[in-house]
Amino acid sequence: MGVISDTHGLMRPEALTALEGSDLIIHAGDIGSPDILPALNRIAPVHAIRGNVDRDSWTDEYPETLAVVVGEATFWVLHDRNELDLDPAAADFAAVIFGHSHQPSIEMKNGVLYLNPGSAGPRRFKLPISVATVEVRGRALRSKLVELFI
Repeated sequence: MGVISDTHGLMRPEALTALEGSDLIIHAGDIGSPDILPALNRIAPVHAIRGNVDRDSWTDEYPETLAVVVGEATFWVLHDRNELDLDPAAADFAAVIFGHSHQPSIEMKNGVLYLNPGSAGPRRFKLPISVATVEVRGRALRSKLVELFI
């Protein structure tokens, strides 16, 4: 499974290459252009949410949060982790996928994976440009950040 966020209208060929072979892709918001999701859909089915910059009418079909079931694991997707208004462990989510900060991170907390793939779009400050992959085996998850060298 591939995870991408904060493309801000820029679909880098390196991001597409890093996500090749994914059987599913999650976009955690700030899509930025209606051209982004079709490019990802050529690789695998995409589950996307809108972020704080996604305010044009084409984004109306995308929710602000989304539960995505992959095998036995359920992922809670939102753009800004600071807006998390539920207890993921109590809700039986295996992972929380988010973006917004452009800072890639992987953290385990109370048995829940918190994954920010970072930004795959325009560089912000000196933060890396990255995506992530998640291997799902039952409820066990193995995640990896993939820095794109641009």
